[in-house]
Amino acid sequence: MERFFLVLAGVNGCLGVLLGAFGAHGLRNSLASLPDGARRLEVWETAARYQLVHALALGLIVTLLPRFTASALPIAGYLFQAGILLFSGSLYIVAFTGARGFGAITPFGGLCFLAGWVSVVVAALKDS
Repeated sequence: MERFFLVLAGVNGCLGVLLGAFGAHGLRNSLASLPDGARRLEVWETAARYQLVHALALGLIVTLLPRFTASALPIAGYLFQAGILLFSGSLYIVAFTGARGFGAITPFGGLCFLAGWVSVVVAALKDS
């Protein structure tokens, strides 16, 4: 299980850096001419930031799995990954396409992030 979450951490970290750089260098010029371009770029940057933070959170799960027996810890990892897909993924789509309807998905990703962090706390309290 550690290997699985380590792969997810690495893939998400790499994609977060690539997509963040794309937003800063490639997308910035394309969006600059649009009336809502600055806002869309800000949305893109938020997506990349949350993806990178939660890639590190997946790395945290990898380091904690051998030390804790609580099943809440793998659940946290799955929730972090779901949050990345739903939260960051929907924001990337909104920023890139301007299709605001995908923004309705974003809060579900945020809830996954929150539930993941609560699961980390539960794992720590169960094993104490």
